[in-house]
Amino acid sequence: MLLLFNKPFGVLCQFTDRSDPPRRTLAEFIHQPDVYAAGRLDYDSEGLLLLTDDGALAHRLTDPRHKQAKTYLVQVEGTPDAAALEALRRGVVLNDGPTLPAEVEALAAAPDWLWPRDPPVRFRKSVPDAWLRLTLREGRNRQVRRMTAAVGLPTLRLVRERIGPYALDDLAPGETRMVAAPARR
Repeated sequence: MLLLFNKPFGVLCQFTDRSDPPRRTLAEFIHQPDVYAAGRLDYDSEGLLLLTDDGALAHRLTDPRHKQAKTYLVQVEGTPDAAALEALRRGVVLNDGPTLPAEVEALAAAPDWLWPRDPPVRFRKSVPDAWLRLTLREGRNRQVRRMTAAVGLPTLRLVRERIGPYALDDLAPGETRMVAAPARR
């Protein structure tokens, strides 16, 4: 079984939280028993999260050797220039080593289908922002945020829209959709 979930901002990718006060978790949204997140999405990120009850499938979806493409919409502070975009395309050096090259395109604006974030991203009149679509084939901790910061474009909002063949499509924040799991190889 494979469950697509549009994780809202401010929700942990786990079913319990021991912090005080407790934060929102998957338990608030996912009522299917015995499923677990295949991969992670940061507390302060939004978008597509895959859940499954099949450990082998979770491994195929998340193991770096399978290089599943993950596509993100990224709102950044600043205006990306050609040099910043080219650096992302070549791969940047982070404190844990160089990244693989990324596919990146500057967008004219946020896509029409994108929902408003709750709470909204802080707006500053004196600092421009821009939107990028970034596709990675690896998944390090907070990698997109670290990559954009490395080229002088701090991330303001991060929304994962696709993992391999699976996409958010019209899935609203907090909603789930069951899809056919791929055949075992």
